[in-house]
Amino acid sequence: METAVKAADSKHANNISVLNISEVSIMADYFVIMDASSQRQVGAIVQEILDQMGKNDVEVGHVEGKRDSKWILIDLHDVVIHVFVSEERDFYNLEKLWSDAPEVDISGLVTEE
Repeated sequence: METAVKAADSKHANNISVLNISEVSIMADYFVIMDASSQRQVGAIVQEILDQMGKNDVEVGHVEGKRDSKWILIDLHDVVIHVFVSEERDFYNLEKLWSDAPEVDISGLVTEE
């Protein structure tokens, strides 16, 4: 999860949040949710996350969505990463949907804006 957050931050992902869903879902332990200002930036963020996972020998289960999509999901088995274009994130509002899941403090992993 930390590697994904740092990779996304390095490509200037906006509003990165991590939810600990381990107590409310069996699908994963964490959701990492972020947004970007354009589909091109979404693609760049996703590519950097995938590159860093490869460098750290982290198995990527599945990637849902194409490079120019408005929402791309990366399944790392215990961590599911959602990269949205800002408007799509607002529309789907996963944080509200998963409001029973506590947010993880990632302040030590991201740079100040």
